Amino acid sequence: MQYDPSQLAALEAVLRLGSFDAAARQLSVTPSAISQRIKALEDRAGAALVIRATPCTATPAGARLARHASEVALLEAALARDLGQDVARAVPQARLRLAVNADSLGTWFLSALVGLDLLFEIVVDDQAFSADWLRRGEVSAAICDHARPVQGCDAVPLGRMRYIATCAPSFRDRYFAEGVTPETLARAPLLQFDGKDALQHHWLRRVAGAPLLPPTHRLPSTQGFVEAARLGLGWGLNPEILAAPLLASGELVAIRPDAPEDISLTWQVNRLVAPALAPLTRAVRAQARQALLSS
Repeated sequence: MQYDPSQLAALEAVLRLGSFDAAARQLSVTPSAISQRIKALEDRAGAALVIRATPCTATPAGARLARHASEVALLEAALARDLGQDVARAVPQARLRLAVNADSLGTWFLSALVGLDLLFEIVVDDQAFSADWLRRGEVSAAICDHARPVQGCDAVPLGRMRYIATCAPSFRDRYFAEGVTPETLARAPLLQFDGKDALQHHWLRRVAGAPLLPPTHRLPSTQGFVEAARLGLGWGLNPEILAAPLLASGELVAIRPDAPEDISLTWQVNRLVAPALAPLTRAVRAQARQALLSS
């Protein structure tokens, strides 16, 4: 089944910008024209595509069609690049939606996006859950924590991100003066990114030999996580790449330097657009080689 490109562009703009008026301004048409295009696309698809609220959001069918529109634009951008054309001029709507874990985004990943003549929309989710975005068809590529390819995707191993359990020296003196034991770990406040973040609890089970439920702060910020540990708010597993300077200066100390936590990461790409995203995949692998430990 073929879809009208102007209708697909209207859908993509409405969902990205959140309103018919904003989509109309970007596409230089009237809101009525946007509404007519969406209605015609819904008639052709046989399903509602947009939840008309503030902001507008996608139905499952709408999300799938919006991804199709993005994939078509990516393929056209790749063709323009192969033909030596100005990609931004030839395909102004080439937009790539990715799912990336916060720690990769906050450390090494952004450098891979530079110079690729694409527009990026990044959703942040834990690496243990980012594959779900691929399965639902809501992103074209994702950083995941397992090597098994999601159905319809290619999986490229990237390496291991190392985490170190860290805290401020004052926090260590207050909570771990008697040593790092199951008893002291159960009392010491820990930092957790959000409800999906199981990293600290996995480490606790491995180190303490039992599941523990210490008092917990939730702080959804990679840099904020490091800063909270530095200030003595709690302890947490921080990426070694961020914690290393503070460990060297003594502003942070490792709770158990002999027990790092390594998370293996893979780059998974929808197979339909993998050739078009080959330059991005090369850039992601190159940045990962510099920032991550080899698998």
